[in-house]
Amino acid sequence: MSLEHQIMPPLEGRARCNYVNLPLINGDRLKTAKTLVDKAIKEKKVFSVQGPYPVIRAGLRARGWVERRLPRLSVPRPRRHDLETEATDEGDSSDDDDLGEEGERDDEADDLYDLMSRLVRNETAYFYWTTRRDSVDCRSLRKDQMTNHYAKAGSFTTKVGLCMSLRNLQWFDAADPDTFFPRCYRLGAEDDKHAFIEDFRRTACTSLLMYVLEKYAGDSEWERTREMHDAKSHGLSKTRKQHANQRVGSSIIDNALHVCQEYLNSLEHCDIDMTLETTPTLSEQQWKVFLQNYYLVIHEGLTIEGCEDYAERCKCMLEQMRCFCPQMETDGLCNIWIIKPGAKSRGRGIMCMNKLDEIMSLVDADHGIMKDSKWVVQKYLERPLLVHDTKFDVRQWFLVTDWNPLTVWFYRECYLRFSTQPYSTHTLDSSVHLCNNSIQKHFEPSPDRNPSLPAECMWSCSQFRSWLAASGQGDLWKGVVVPGMQKAVIQTLLTAQDSVEPRKASFELYGADFMLGRDLRPWLLEINASPTMAPSTGVTARLCPAVQEDTLRVVLDRRCDRNTHTGGFQLIYKQAAVEVPQYVGVNLLVEGTSIRRPRAPVYKPLIQSHPDTLSKSSSHRSSLISSHCISGKENQSEEAKKAWPTLSSRKVTLEKSLIFPPKLRKRPHRLVLPSTCCVLPNLAELHPQKLSLTHTQPDHPPTHRTHSNLPSLYHPTPSLDVINLRPRQTLASGRYKHEMHTVNISYPVLRVQKYLSLNRRRAMDTFTEREGPKSS
Repeated sequence: MSLEHQIMPPLEGRARCNYVNLPLINGDRLKTAKTLVDKAIKEKKVFSVQGPYPVIRAGLRARGWVERRLPRLSVPRPRRHDLETEATDEGDSSDDDDLGEEGERDDEADDLYDLMSRLVRNETAYFYWTTRRDSVDCRSLRKDQMTNHYAKAGSFTTKVGLCMSLRNLQWFDAADPDTFFPRCYRLGAEDDKHAFIEDFRRTACTSLLMYVLEKYAGDSEWERTREMHDAKSHGLSKTRKQHANQRVGSSIIDNALHVCQEYLNSLEHCDIDMTLETTPTLSEQQWKVFLQNYYLVIHEGLTIEGCEDYAERCKCMLEQMRCFCPQMETDGLCNIWIIKPGAKSRGRGIMCMNKLDEIMSLVDADHGIMKDSKWVVQKYLERPLLVHDTKFDVRQWFLVTDWNPLTVWFYRECYLRFSTQPYSTHTLDSSVHLCNNSIQKHFEPSPDRNPSLPAECMWSCSQFRSWLAASGQGDLWKGVVVPGMQKAVIQTLLTAQDSVEPRKASFELYGADFMLGRDLRPWLLEINASPTMAPSTGVTARLCPAVQEDTLRVVLDRRCDRNTHTGGFQLIYKQAAVEVPQYVGVNLLVEGTSIRRPRAPVYKPLIQSHPDTLSKSSSHRSSLISSHCISGKENQSEEAKKAWPTLSSRKVTLEKSLIFPPKLRKRPHRLVLPSTCCVLPNLAELHPQKLSLTHTQPDHPPTHRTHSNLPSLYHPTPSLDVINLRPRQTLASGRYKHEMHTVNISYPVLRVQKYLSLNRRRAMDTFTEREGPKSS
């Protein structure tokens, strides 16, 4: 049959379309799916899970929840080590989460779940479980929607955040972070950079004193580990043999003792009188020489001349330093520091270094470190607890269900992660010092490794407790290890409580990494969000599903029944509720008086020479009104006119040689009457008979009124005020002629504002009535 006969032409009047063969749906199964979906929607039990979490899905489905599956991305999600992702990556998830989850489900059940998922595709999900915090916007969620992340939790789940938050522990608890968190500095911050340099140099001094003491005391542990390492690495042993005949002077010990003593003095505030000009203990060149000799002694095996003579002094100094430096027992002799890139997980990018110039060259070479300040340098614990000469760390889970009040759940079980190589401080390989499973799985176990250690490099806590009991330290697990880890977790969360958004319907599971010292004291290394739940080994295949199931018991089952079983989680901390007084509608106000700037005292230096004595005239008793107001108030009552007292006039003799400039002095913020409010009368019109001039002068032009010579309302106190007196004629030399004016002026001229409001007519009538006949 030809191709033309195989393709049917489209029917007339109908659109051509392609039909997709859909699987037949069983009626009973559809009815069952609708019943379960209707019940789930009514009870608000619709959930969404991002990523393959079969335990979470199975646990929610067993509780009657229906999954609304999220659409699968056609483009592969960028890996976490991409540059853009590194800035926000705060978890410790591993790509191993995808292993061993597909292909184990029942086909019929899977078809039913797919059908139910299609039925709720337009419904609201009330439970989100995601791998990444930024997958769900917590601010857009409703109050009844749950998610497994808190917003702004990076203040303690990143290296930089943990380093900065624990510095504020003194404001929350009377504890020292140096007792459970190794010293840590930001390489990108200038102040932290200088603090790290000082710490590195001081640690080199204490390490040198410990070396002298242990060498004199005959401690063979450090020498034994160095000999074992030399036997394995012949190249390094040859370099040490080349320096076998060289010696370092004993001045290096004197410098170390002097630096430690000055550090103790600074802690006791004995250096309070020091200034910036004070000469430091060692100059930069001396420090450079000191560190070079220190490297030769510690790393190359050179001896110090006469070091046995300093043993007692070194012992006394170290005893004093231990009182203030709780990490001296774990610092060791090699002064190793671990450099961690910020916002990275699973041990990526971590390096161990033991030379200051190499660390600083790394900082100077990478401009991103200086720009973002996301890299931290932390003191490496050189003397940890070893199991069969192998290093390990502890992964411990804890759950936070509320931040206000802070509620912390601690998991009863944990597991240990071993390295594949024997421990040694004379090599800085990652296979020796980093215990992350994502790193160690790429290395083959060393042939020199103890055969009792597991090939999977993991132990459960029960296996570790058995080892402790066999070594006679079984009681220290519950007495030292567990309480120390719980205390470190609580104190860390307290410092970050104010920065995390306390959403009530959220929760989050964290994974904390600890190292144990030789005294089994736990040391917090970091806290990871979204810890890996991959069943990579037999230990994690048993513990990780149990942790996920117990998490659902705490966050879901306990909401309905407070007495429900919470599995391996135990409540270790619940913050006391803060009593807040109930608001009853009281108005809050602040009472007080306004603060005004004090007014400076005003002086009136009008008369700058001594005037003649005021003389009273017995034959003339009159009241002179020196100002005539044109305020417009013509209808004053007679009672108001009689209310003003009659003021006695006085004869004033003025020496006309005085200088009265128009603007006497500057008076800031002075309230002045307008020029139209008060007009001063002409003295010649008031007393034409009593105005006697010593010298005849030509007519003076009318005076000009300025703001400075107007009467002020701020100074109504009685005073002798002469306003705008000017000489009638000046000489060519600029001096005024000497003349005498005799004027009758009332005292006081101005008293109150009402006194100035009298109109001119009333003033002239009063003057004519009382003074006219007598003057004639």
